[in-house]
Amino acid sequence: MNYLAHLYLAQPTADSHFGNLLGDFGVKRHVKHLPSTVRNGLDNHYLVDKFTDSHRAVKHAKQYFSPERKRFAGVAIDVVFDHFLIVHWQRFSKQPLSDFKCTSYQLLNNRIPVMPPRMQHVVTSMTKNDWFKEYETVDGIGLALDNIAKRIRFTNTFAGAADDITRNYDELEAVFLAFFPELIKHVNEFSLESTQKS
Repeated sequence: MNYLAHLYLAQPTADSHFGNLLGDFGVKRHVKHLPSTVRNGLDNHYLVDKFTDSHRAVKHAKQYFSPERKRFAGVAIDVVFDHFLIVHWQRFSKQPLSDFKCTSYQLLNNRIPVMPPRMQHVVTSMTKNDWFKEYETVDGIGLALDNIAKRIRFTNTFAGAADDITRNYDELEAVFLAFFPELIKHVNEFSLESTQKS
């Protein structure tokens, strides 16, 4: 899953938000130095990713991406799922999205001093430029995915993923709506950070 979904599945604390995003920044060797509240968030991040990557519906969704982009379909699915979480936010949260973003950005900013350098850079940009505003539209997620394509260290044909998303929008939305409640249930069942999502 991508950043918004990880934050949605975190607890409303700075340590949980830090831990639930930390898994995307390669920190396994530093884990033992982290407070248990951050480690629990990190474990939750890995739980979410493992469930997502092995889920039948998510694997099935990769077929909606053209052959030249299939190698990075998982990345595109993560980002488009954040888009669908925004589109259907009221179905999954009683808190308005604007309030959630404001709180989340504040909690993340509280932990910037202890984040790894690359995470500091990403989180500073995310909170300052409100990345999740970009995710509201297919054009916005297309731009985000094209930026990811530019950062891949080798020549690739991942750019233009928004074309595949636009062409298969309804099918991808249906996958998200079937999958995401199952992910919430899975996180609640393991309850690695104790409080449950409703």
